[in-house]
Amino acid sequence: MNFPTMSSVYSKVHEALVNHSSATKAAFFPRFFKTGKGEYGEGDKFLGVVVPAQRAVAKQYWKEAEEEDIIQLLDSAWHEERLTGLFILTAKFREAYKKDPAKNKWWKLYLKKMDRVNNWDLVDTSAPQILGCWLEDKDRSILYKLAAANDLWKNRIAIISTQHFIRNNDLDDLEKIAQLLLPHKHDLIHKAVGWMLREGWQKDPSRIEKWLNRNKAIMPRTMLRYAIEKMEKGKKERYMSR
Repeated sequence: MNFPTMSSVYSKVHEALVNHSSATKAAFFPRFFKTGKGEYGEGDKFLGVVVPAQRAVAKQYWKEAEEEDIIQLLDSAWHEERLTGLFILTAKFREAYKKDPAKNKWWKLYLKKMDRVNNWDLVDTSAPQILGCWLEDKDRSILYKLAAANDLWKNRIAIISTQHFIRNNDLDDLEKIAQLLLPHKHDLIHKAVGWMLREGWQKDPSRIEKWLNRNKAIMPRTMLRYAIEKMEKGKKERYMSR
């Protein structure tokens, strides 16, 4: 049987992550990321490496990594290798975006390997930094396709990508995608939408409160609670009493 040849950078990253691994964390993470049968992270595997260590490994190797290395990391069964691959991809994207946005190819790899962005931490540390940034001055219809997809992680990528726009005081897509995701059944989307609405509220309280007033009666409780978290106590109580 022929096995794919592992690139030298992939091997270095894998070895570095193994050296940072903890048996205690490896036992804890599957429960934390819900990897049991029927749960959102079903079947995911963990080496037991904390995020700061993964960031340190990515920082050490991102400059010498090639596209092949990143693909091998994203295709890994190990959760930490996929996340480290996304940290490296983000660094590559950021460098290329600063030099010449028109020649930045790394967003294409993100779209190509989006099926490997398959847990909430993988989404949250890559969607705004890559897809949101890339779409800043472009047509954003892809986000609406992702929001409408029958795929939890694509739905989360759609709403979390708007964080980049929110930080630039652009709330249009936040409102529209939040509206599309209102009927969503999964708690992870309720939390994500609520989180982005809270970020939007910090930029433009009046606008987001108008959106909340129109939708508070039909919003999932968790979504509403996340959205109003930073409000003063009396206002929060009024929203929660709806």
